[in-house]
Amino acid sequence: MLILLTGKSNHDYIHNLTDHSIFTQLLASLEKLMITLRQKKQAATNLRKKAERQLQQVRSIERRSSSGLNSIDRKIESEKEDVTDVSGVLNQKTSQLESIERLVAAAHEHLNHEKEALGEAEQELEFAKNTEEEQSAKSRLNIIHDRIQELEFEIKNREKTAKKISEDVAKYNEIKSKISTTIQKQSKSKPTLRETMSTSHKAAEKFVRELEQKTRAEESAAKALEKATSNLQALLAKKRKVVKSKPSKKATRKKSKTPSKKATRKKSKTPSKKATRKKSKTPSKKATRKKSKTPSKKATRKKSKTPSKKATRKKSKTPSKKATRKKSKTPSKKATRKKSKTPSKKSRK
Repeated sequence: MLILLTGKSNHDYIHNLTDHSIFTQLLASLEKLMITLRQKKQAATNLRKKAERQLQQVRSIERRSSSGLNSIDRKIESEKEDVTDVSGVLNQKTSQLESIERLVAAAHEHLNHEKEALGEAEQELEFAKNTEEEQSAKSRLNIIHDRIQELEFEIKNREKTAKKISEDVAKYNEIKSKISTTIQKQSKSKPTLRETMSTSHKAAEKFVRELEQKTRAEESAAKALEKATSNLQALLAKKRKVVKSKPSKKATRKKSKTPSKKATRKKSKTPSKKATRKKSKTPSKKATRKKSKTPSKKATRKKSKTPSKKATRKKSKTPSKKATRKKSKTPSKKATRKKSKTPSKKSRK
């Protein structure tokens, strides 16, 4: 029916319908794909953030363990320096104490010798025969008493200093023992920190690889989402162009359909069927019947043969087929196409 009315096939209409359905299907599929890609991207970003947090935690543990090891090493070095200082002071004090003890021992020996000399001087004083011997013995006794007093005073002072030095030695020994115990404790804590540092370093390497994978997955998802969005924007732009171009097509269709259908119907039907029927029927049947009834058989046969078949063929062929073809072809297609817009009102009159 569309072919008869418009002279065109409905292939364009079907094509437009199929294009519209395909377009809607593409939009729906792209929207679904964008939703899935957004979900994938969100999941990839969440996994990447999780890997980053884990990596930060592991690296913080590694930093703490490494800083702890470095601080322990620094402390051990400083404490070893303190131990060396304390041990140096302790050696000095012990050497002083030993020297004082030697001096005290020597003073005690001198004191014993002086006491023996004092006893001898007292005996000489008792057995003195004259005054000179008595005076010499007395002077000797006085000298011996002075030496004994000096030695006793020296021994007391040196014993006091030895006591102080011995106290200092004990104090430095305690300090040295404390420092050595702290060094031992810190050296014992080093292997645990080394283990934690090694494990955290291995875990950090693992999480770095995972983070690289997650970032690559996120980048691929982002690229796919960008591609899908660009495709969707292109389709929406095409849709906007189609929507803008639709009213112009409708107006052209209305203008092209209104004169073409009515004018073509009137011009194609009136000259082709009615004129051919009138011209083909009048000379062929009635004239042959009248002429065939009045004369004889021979004449009628001659006349009927000559005008009926040949004339009718000529008359029927010339106006009916050729004329109708010329008349039907010329005004129906070419003239209607040219004059489809303007002479529609005149043809109706």
